[in-house]
Amino acid sequence: MFSIPGLKVVSLTDAAAARIREIMAQSAGDQPALGLRVGVKKGGCAGMEYTFEVAREAAKGDEVVTDKGATVIVDGKAVLFLLGTELDFRTDRFSSTFVFNNPNQVSACGCGESVEIRPQTAAAAPAH
Repeated sequence: MFSIPGLKVVSLTDAAAARIREIMAQSAGDQPALGLRVGVKKGGCAGMEYTFEVAREAAKGDEVVTDKGATVIVDGKAVLFLLGTELDFRTDRFSSTFVFNNPNQVSACGCGESVEIRPQTAAAAPAH
């Protein structure tokens, strides 16, 4: 598990935590959900895309973050890309979506579907 004292990999706004709790409540079934897994994958015109899925368990290397009563599992391969990120949930007239306020994001494509992210290093991580 990767950690820097005083710095969470991901923090949640009240709106994001509420939406994650709703998703987890709706995902209850034979095998209860542990949390929302977030990560990144290569794709899109800017190079990377954020990913989401309901997680039933944490894998080796994943970072489990509990904030405001909601649990987020950060894919171990995405930790350095998401370090210091605030996850928000916004609803406007036409859509509802999670929003990543990621200090490691360099740019985004025009359509907003993909981003360019530079991974953080332990030496370069901001001190809190």
